[in-house]
Amino acid sequence: MDDRLPFAAGEPCLLFDDRGRRYLLTLRPEGEFQYHLGMIVHADIIGALPGTVLRSSRDAELIPLRPRLADFVLKMKRGATPVYPKDAGAILVWADIGTGMTVLEAGTGSGGLTMVLARAVGPDGRVVSVERREDHAAVATKRIATFFGGMPPQVELRIGEVEDHIAGASPDRIVLDLPEPWHSVPLAAAHLPGGGVLCSYLPTVPQVQTLRSA
Repeated sequence: MDDRLPFAAGEPCLLFDDRGRRYLLTLRPEGEFQYHLGMIVHADIIGALPGTVLRSSRDAELIPLRPRLADFVLKMKRGATPVYPKDAGAILVWADIGTGMTVLEAGTGSGGLTMVLARAVGPDGRVVSVERREDHAAVATKRIATFFGGMPPQVELRIGEVEDHIAGASPDRIVLDLPEPWHSVPLAAAHLPGGGVLCSYLPTVPQVQTLRSA
């Protein structure tokens, strides 16, 4: 979204108060935002430019800005714990993910990493994200569409097991946020191209050791 354009209904907005505290909301014509220093109606934000100084009902200063992707991932309501920006950046670098690539992601969760991958591959790339749980996929779909103003054409969300989608996706990169990613290694090795990368996000050393020996 162009920051030179005013806010519109349906898009996310990040409000900053005079102490730098941030509040994420989705703008609705009839909406209200209430906090400890009063209230502001969404209608006062809709049509305003980012950076405009607004006032709450108790005359407290509020500044609306469009959230960066990092802000949105950290502040969005979620079901599953997302891959946080500091880790998402490392994944992009170490998996060498760039424009035009096809990335197969497993473990969509709340969609935080999916959004980062969509930005990285761009409109000429493709992100196929597989999630086992329908409730998590539903949350991710809503969050992704809210941030981008609709589902990006390069993103495809699927329900199921990643092993059932590796061959059909023809991925350049595979990114796994799963508790037991080693089950996917044989198929990944068979279907990644020479020089393709399998990247797994794991919290413990024993998991890393098991994956390394798979």
